[in-house]
Amino acid sequence: MSYDAIVLAGGAARRLGGADKPALSVGGRALLDRVLDACPDARTTVVVGGRRATARPVRWTREDPPGGGPVAALDAGLRRTTAELVLVLSADLPFLDRETVRALLEAPGADGAMLRDPDGRDQPLVAAYRAEPLRREIALLAAEHGTLTGLPLRALTAELDLARVTSRPLASFDCDTWDDLAAARARIREHGSVLDQWITAVKSELGIDLPVDTKTLLDLARDAAHGVARPAAPLTTFLVGYAAAHAAATGADPAQAVAEASRKAADLALRWADEAAADTAEQNGSG
Repeated sequence: MSYDAIVLAGGAARRLGGADKPALSVGGRALLDRVLDACPDARTTVVVGGRRATARPVRWTREDPPGGGPVAALDAGLRRTTAELVLVLSADLPFLDRETVRALLEAPGADGAMLRDPDGRDQPLVAAYRAEPLRREIALLAAEHGTLTGLPLRALTAELDLARVTSRPLASFDCDTWDDLAAARARIREHGSVLDQWITAVKSELGIDLPVDTKTLLDLARDAAHGVARPAAPLTTFLVGYAAAHAAATGADPAQAVAEASRKAADLALRWADEAAADTAEQNGSG
């Protein structure tokens, strides 16, 4: 599905003491980069706010005057897009995922779709809008008020026919305060999610997009550690990754290459362990 993305990364962040909120990190990654990771297939990505380093290329713009509020910022971003469907996101969503973005893009609303959080609140900065009605309503607001500065988003969305997409528990979680930031940082280190969060962060840092079968790789590391020697675990998984990359370079599907390399290495580790066990049993029997 072809779409453009607009990320609003301005604002005064008053509840954060004026900190540069999009640059604050959760899990070692800037909030802005985490949001950009949720929409990697956008045809054009426009960030409205001050320029800064980002993990992937984006286009930059600012509302005029800066600090004019979300409607003015949205208008500035919209002027840099051409797609018929526009994804609009705030830059402080550490747990926004690609599945939520896809659900918004595919929702059947006449004018688009908006996320609704678990408490039943609409989130107009986690939404996918049809560009034509969005431009129309912005133009009407500008004509009515003479300016877009300071206008609330509800003045814009109230006139649009938007579907509602129910949020996953954390997809709409935003970082407005230092307590929010601390909670997000603690959440990614929880036992049930830390591995997925870490793998996602590493893939982003390395610039790769590959489905990772965590269980298969952990099972392989366990077999190598128990059947060969403990240091064999990280070395084996490294070699599996290298072999998979080599296979992918020759045209193989990357995910299948990882699975095949993991299977071969795991089988070898089990044969190694069986051989050692047989030798031990033979030595004990002959002794």
